[in-house]
Amino acid sequence: MTPSLRRAQFDDASALPAVERSAAILFRNDPELAWLADAPVTSVEQHLRAIESAQVWVAEMANGSIVGFLSAHAVDTELHIQEVSVSSAFQGQGLGRRLLQTALEYARHSGLTALTLTTFRELPWNEPFYQRFGFETLAFFDLDQRLQAVLEAEIAHGLPGARRCAMRYCI
Repeated sequence: MTPSLRRAQFDDASALPAVERSAAILFRNDPELAWLADAPVTSVEQHLRAIESAQVWVAEMANGSIVGFLSAHAVDTELHIQEVSVSSAFQGQGLGRRLLQTALEYARHSGLTALTLTTFRELPWNEPFYQRFGFETLAFFDLDQRLQAVLEAEIAHGLPGARRCAMRYCI
């Protein structure tokens, strides 16, 4: 059964940490990043704030269970994707792509010029996945101050800087 996509509602916030935790299991496949499978995830309170102030879409099964989400916020003329998570049982079925397509359609409809995100280099479900969608990896000298600051904050929180990159999809 194919999940339907819709805008997140406040009641969805309690399900999103479990989706994020399930999605993170994939990091166990990379010894350097395996610790992320057990790292803290976004809290219910943070998800509530995102649902209130940002753009959040969920993938919902017919029985009401949430199996994926995308959270993004507009910054100037761009939609920055903060998180895309798909429960492990639903990975590899095109759900992440559908969530990205929904964000892209929203950005186009809103008159935004690009989608941006930060992710891990070379992990099949990260940089190469986004490249197949049409994102381009930005060279360090092409980063604006905002994307530089996002990467710097991620590194300050313990993510390995050599493995991180910023990407842009121009609309």
